[in-house]
Amino acid sequence: MREQQEASEDAVMTRIGQAVILLHAGDREEARNRLGEIWSEIGEEGDGLHRCTLAHYLADAQDDPGDELAWDLRALTAAEGLADRPREAVRAFYPALHLSLAADYVKLRRPEAARVHLARARAATAELSDDGYGDGVRAAIARLERRLATEPGQGPRPFPGQSP
Repeated sequence: MREQQEASEDAVMTRIGQAVILLHAGDREEARNRLGEIWSEIGEEGDGLHRCTLAHYLADAQDDPGDELAWDLRALTAAEGLADRPREAVRAFYPALHLSLAADYVKLRRPEAARVHLARARAATAELSDDGYGDGVRAAIARLERRLATEPGQGPRPFPGQSP
């Protein structure tokens, strides 16, 4: 019975991966449709890792920044509910999740909210491995920090937890 459940969960992750390939190839609408279909199947009570992963990629597939923010908030909520997973694995999600939220708030012209999530992303980077993924997330955080620090009309501004 457990093997059947694990195989079923693997099938869900495989389907998510296939939709993400479409997303990265530029077919946002088809990716959004497939990811939405999986979301409908697993629902709000489905496996937390599936919900976190789905919501994170559904956010990336949205055309409206408000919808993108809503899905990224769902991803963060799902990650916070992953108490049954190894702690280290879950904490490694947080830099990217907070980075996504910061980027959403930039798109919505809410720089202060963006700075809060960017600071949380930066604080969580200790959980990232020293590999291509970790390096990419750290580089993306640095790029968004630079962008926000030189926002027109604002001048350089410190992030929460940094001195001016």
